[in-house]
Amino acid sequence: MRTPDDPLSRIFAALADPTRRDILARLEPGAITVGELAGGYDMSGPAVSQHLRVLEKAGLIERTVNAQWRVCSLRPDGMTDAAEWIAEHRGAWVERFDLLDKLLRQTDPASAAQREEQP
Repeated sequence: MRTPDDPLSRIFAALADPTRRDILARLEPGAITVGELAGGYDMSGPAVSQHLRVLEKAGLIERTVNAQWRVCSLRPDGMTDAAEWIAEHRGAWVERFDLLDKLLRQTDPASAAQREEQP
């Protein structure tokens, strides 16, 4: 698979993998070593390193060396590009869903009334 060239594509490609999303979640409380991260997965060390490399190239994490330890941490601004893109396009999506809802209510008023009664 070809590696995306632009930063936004790299972020979304990195987030597409559930293991990488889990790594990001595990880094939310704070920095941890690569060994601690690798210990949580049933895969080889090189496979975990490949996931970390993808996350680092996407700008989502930082890897530093502290004495003999390799430490991973979230980049504070790592999700900025993705969050801005989503916010920019969210309005159009909401508008389209609102229009769809309106159309559905006009074409089948009985089922629309049932949907409103459900919690």
